[in-house]
Amino acid sequence: MELLDNPIRRYAWGSRTAIAELQGRPVPTAHPEAEVWLGAHPGDPSYLVDADGGRRSLIDELRGDPATLLGGENVKRWSGRLPFLLKVLAADEPLSLQSHPSAAQAVAGFAREQAAGIPLDDPGRSYKDDSHKPEMICALTEFHALAGFRAPDDTVRLLRALEVADLDAHVELLARQPDVDGLRALLSTWITLPQQTLDRLVPAVQEACVRLLQRHDVPESAEFQDEVRTALELAERYPGDAGVLASLLLNRVTLAPGQAIYQASGVLHAYLSGVGVELMANSDNVLRGGLTPKHVDVPELLRVLDFQPGPAPIAQTTSDGALTCYESMAEEFRLWRLDWSGEGGAGGTASAPGEAAGAGDIISLPTEGPRIVLCTEGRVTVSAGSGRSLTISRGESLWLNASDTGVQACSSQAPAQLFVATDGLRGVGS
Repeated sequence: MELLDNPIRRYAWGSRTAIAELQGRPVPTAHPEAEVWLGAHPGDPSYLVDADGGRRSLIDELRGDPATLLGGENVKRWSGRLPFLLKVLAADEPLSLQSHPSAAQAVAGFAREQAAGIPLDDPGRSYKDDSHKPEMICALTEFHALAGFRAPDDTVRLLRALEVADLDAHVELLARQPDVDGLRALLSTWITLPQQTLDRLVPAVQEACVRLLQRHDVPESAEFQDEVRTALELAERYPGDAGVLASLLLNRVTLAPGQAIYQASGVLHAYLSGVGVELMANSDNVLRGGLTPKHVDVPELLRVLDFQPGPAPIAQTTSDGALTCYESMAEEFRLWRLDWSGEGGAGGTASAPGEAAGAGDIISLPTEGPRIVLCTEGRVTVSAGSGRSLTISRGESLWLNASDTGVQACSSQAPAQLFVATDGLRGVGS
């Protein structure tokens, strides 16, 4: 069990306050801070911190002794690599419209670009590694996103209510074929339009969105208010961008703190604003579809997208006392949350299903395999069966080896909250 020192990624869409406040640093920061990376990604690994303040790269430690750090089963399954990457994400502005490839698509795409001799740092490259990138984000604040294709019939009602003449033929295309093929045809049409056409069409949609918000005689004005406002905001930031049109096809999601969405391979999505804990397979493969000045590989995006419509992919949870597990289909990761209320507890083991523990109550963590522990509220003491214990406060984190068994946590300042990242094979006491 060791403290972690984690890199901060600075992107233009990040926040000048959220991550600094989480870590107890002065605000505002000089530059936007978008993500904290907790893990062993080659692009920006965490460091283990010794008792005397020395720092060792987690990725180097994994390479040196994978069996101790990961456990034998993980070494075999993940070829000695940590299978997940934990992040804190803070978005003051929308991220790009994007999707991620499946495992097979990632292997094939990476091999294809390697064979073509495209450097890994080439901005035109789509595949940075040979892994897929399913991901989950759990809201720490109210969190806004676009995620997955809305039911086509509902989208047709929205687009018709906008009453944009230049969209009529596009709307009827989906109305005649309100299914996967219709959505594919419509999105393919929109993101391949000539820029001259988009420069005319996107402002027309903007004006239509304003008109619809001002109308109170049609139900779509109230029903799709968030979707329309989002399209307006995106059009202001990205004039003439096909992603503005694409946003009108997607589920608009507002997560309350503690809620999460799970993005499987092929799901088109965009995070709009908010702070969350994000957990994903340890990959950096992103295929963008708009709302960005970065490279957009339209043919490859269309090839990997899953056009199956449905409701927003809200993650289901299960609870064992004050320990909440966020379900995912990814074997690379699973996310857990531990909560202590500000009220005094019994000083024993917390067991009331779905309820926060009281201050002083002990909660058992998922055991075996590699784990990363992040404190997002209060102060918590984490103890292993070996007798070693460490106390972490809000914004601090720990690395747990596969050999750290019998791990328990107890709040020393409540309310308190921990998130724990594990591989997708673990349960409490497994």
